Amino acid sequence: MPFQPDHLRTLTALVEEGTFEAAARRLHVTSSAVSQRVRTMEQAAGQVLVRRTNPVTTTGAGDAVLRHARQVLLLGREVRAELGSVGEEGDHTRVPLAVNADSMSTWFLEALSDLPPDLGAVFELHREDEEHTTGLLRSGAVMAAVTSTPEAVQGCSVEPLGVLRYRAVCSPGFAERHGATDPGRLPDAPVVNFDRRDDLQDRFLRDLTGAGSRGPVHYVPASEDFARAVLLGWGWGVVPEQQCAEDLASGRLVALAPDRPVEVRLFWQRWNLRSPLLDEVTRRVREGAAARLRPWGTERTGPREQNS
Repeated sequence: MPFQPDHLRTLTALVEEGTFEAAARRLHVTSSAVSQRVRTMEQAAGQVLVRRTNPVTTTGAGDAVLRHARQVLLLGREVRAELGSVGEEGDHTRVPLAVNADSMSTWFLEALSDLPPDLGAVFELHREDEEHTTGLLRSGAVMAAVTSTPEAVQGCSVEPLGVLRYRAVCSPGFAERHGATDPGRLPDAPVVNFDRRDDLQDRFLRDLTGAGSRGPVHYVPASEDFARAVLLGWGWGVVPEQQCAEDLASGRLVALAPDRPVEVRLFWQRWNLRSPLLDEVTRRVREGAAARLRPWGTERTGPREQNS
């Protein structure tokens, strides 16, 4: 169904800014104008698109219209670029992407550095666990995502990126206090988790011992701070190899079962849309992953292999 470009722009601004007032400031209109445009869209769709919460959220129908809005606005800017009418101040394309925290801290930011200015891209990164980033694709919240899901979301294409390898580690002092190098004692030792959805430590432990963690749990929801908490002896944890290799080599960290790395296969899913901007972002992500991740086919094999 037809939606006016101003209405599509308004819906996108409302979702990104979170409130009618903030969207109005961004669009240089009144809050009542934002509200009226959204009501007009809802009347055209015959369904409620936006929940009037704080911040606002989209309904299922709103997800579909939001995805449509972002695609229309992206293609519109690229048409203007081909016609040579892009360049005025503020004519940028917001590119929302979903990325897991460990990728963000080890390779993803470098991959997108030094993009050509004429692409006019400004990035909005959504930090989300790699097992849940596809939900943001389905909702239309992002245009592309780093994910551990090989099945393509409807309307998206998917390609493998590589393998992010983790090591279970702890500080030497922690190992001595808790006997952490003894698999029989490790389940009772304090552990550091990223957040309450982080299951890498439990997966490693069950792979090693067949039992889950019974020890105290610390939650540190930032990749670099997580690694530092392990280094400081808060508990043991599963840390990206790139973040712990130097400390392992220097003896500041001790590897737990060094022959049992945890390996996460990563994929890139993006809108299945012909777009020079998305094509360039995809190329940079592909090259960055090839430079920093382990290639496919080098994973540890056997019945205990971690594939998700």
